[in-house]
Amino acid sequence: MTDPALEARAVRKSYDQGRIEALRGADVTIAPGEYVAIVGPSGSGKSTLLHLLGGLDTPTSGQILFQRACLGSEIDLDTYRLQKVGFVFQAFHLMPSLRAIENVQLPMLATGRRGNDRAARAHELLKQMGIDHRAEQYPNELSAGERQRVAIARALANDPEILLADEPTGNLDSANSARIMDILVSLQKERGMTLVMVTHDDSIAHAAPRRIHIRDGKVEQ
Repeated sequence: MTDPALEARAVRKSYDQGRIEALRGADVTIAPGEYVAIVGPSGSGKSTLLHLLGGLDTPTSGQILFQRACLGSEIDLDTYRLQKVGFVFQAFHLMPSLRAIENVQLPMLATGRRGNDRAARAHELLKQMGIDHRAEQYPNELSAGERQRVAIARALANDPEILLADEPTGNLDSANSARIMDILVSLQKERGMTLVMVTHDDSIAHAAPRRIHIRDGKVEQ
């Protein structure tokens, strides 16, 4: 039996000295290569769960596991974020002072990869996204859809096994939303990546093979 790619075991996350409980004992299992949508009302804990799965934050109690190994104790969080996981956010989070091709290279800087190799890899990824002709542009010179494609290219820079997307179409119009979803789903299928996506868009959620519903910090189904 194949080990899960990701697991959350009895995960709780609280803020403000325990006065705010974002997650209240969440249990989640995600298989390798699975495409899962996390859905629920605003403030239900969707993004909190995604950030914990990606090692961007640590649980107040409970465990997050990658291939049966616990993040933070058995797996170094910096190494996990650098080598195993790619992130795509609603707000893009591109560096405004860097060109598109330079933004894509950022995750590679800590790997010791040579400059020419980084640039070649970044150009290849931008070409896959269909925007290699915009490689020398700064983020403020790109459309919202182009910025998200740069962000996806950056997420793929170190060839991660897991892609986590937090409302990746939230700042896009319907045409660009459809284009971004086509890219993400194609990547998941072609590379066999595990894709976990938080979304409030019902059409996107229902297109996913599996949905995890969260309400008031608890997994409903």
